[in-house]
Amino acid sequence: MNILFIAHRIPYPPNKGDKIRSFNEIKFLSQGHDIYLGTILDQPSDEQYVLGLKEYCKEVHAVYFNKRVALLKNILKGKPFSVCSFYHTPLQKYIDKVLAENNIDVVICFCSSVAEYVFKTPAFLKKEQNGIKFILDYVDLDSDKWGQYATYSRFPLSWVYAFERRRLLQYEIKINQLFHHSFFVSKREVDMFKGRYPDAKNLAYISNGVDFEYFSPKKRSVKNDKPILIFTGVMDYFANEDGVAWFCNHVFEKIKEKIPNTQFYIVGNNPTEAVKNLSKIEGVHVTGYVDDIREFYWMADICVIPLRIARGLQNKVLEAMATGNAIVATSNASDGVIVHEDMDIIIADDEDHFARAVVALLEDEAKRIALGEKAKENVYRHYSWDANLAKLGALIS
Repeated sequence: MNILFIAHRIPYPPNKGDKIRSFNEIKFLSQGHDIYLGTILDQPSDEQYVLGLKEYCKEVHAVYFNKRVALLKNILKGKPFSVCSFYHTPLQKYIDKVLAENNIDVVICFCSSVAEYVFKTPAFLKKEQNGIKFILDYVDLDSDKWGQYATYSRFPLSWVYAFERRRLLQYEIKINQLFHHSFFVSKREVDMFKGRYPDAKNLAYISNGVDFEYFSPKKRSVKNDKPILIFTGVMDYFANEDGVAWFCNHVFEKIKEKIPNTQFYIVGNNPTEAVKNLSKIEGVHVTGYVDDIREFYWMADICVIPLRIARGLQNKVLEAMATGNAIVATSNASDGVIVHEDMDIIIADDEDHFARAVVALLEDEAKRIALGEKAKENVYRHYSWDANLAKLGALIS
């Protein structure tokens, strides 16, 4: 089978949420199918990663363009900002060429932002005659993400984000109406979309997985002389930035009142100036890029995931579970994951509850170990990439 896969961000290296998912979809589909990949580089230097994808793809076409320029160029077309920012005519020409010159059986769009390439290609208008199946992985319900941004932002950004939410939801509905199949990363996203559009059809969810072998637990040879909390994530992402700021400014001091020498590590690429400034708080460490994130999981006493804004399924939760860590997370961060309160995770949403939960676990090593063991068992049972992506295999058949 010949598959055209269109991704809004180059799926390599698989080191952040959406890239982990798109890479594993491509890896899975490459077993028995020829993949033509059209994708977008975040920066020119990402061209170096194309070679890593050629192991899985028959053809890789990756383009770089300035997304702000693309937004300004397309903004008068009445599309959502998210769509305008990712539309580039040279990539459209590649997609049209692939569809015209190859017997493509399936087109998979990764993220609603690239569905425009399908809507504008001649092959889509003739989809019933040419037999091509069009499928979209929404991943998350992005329109709801913009609604959350509006809630936690000030005017005029709050107005802009609310406006984007409304337009993007209508676009997401259009995709569901016109594509053969569409799916999300979790049942929560499906239910939320159906709540906004009860007539949704051919809709499913396909969960993420985790690389069990890579994130397997590693026993510590010595105990930490100071309790260590960690948060992992790309640190120029608004939801992560908001979450660690809330934790540092409202939760961490309450923890240190009880356990003064507690340390908090913020681990992840591209910390913004606001995130870097959090290191001025005693006990807070902002690492920036690290070669091997597992070293921080392995040294941590507790993983904290204090996200007030979250959609879909958080890979950082799955990774922490796979490494056998005790986790304290907000309900927003954990809702997309199969978890069991007080068995394999502790859920806390307000600052006092969150602080008390962390302190209680720091004071009870046996409880931390038990939580981590149950978390590991849970993720092994439910989050195998091959098992979960079998649903994708069924959709394209």
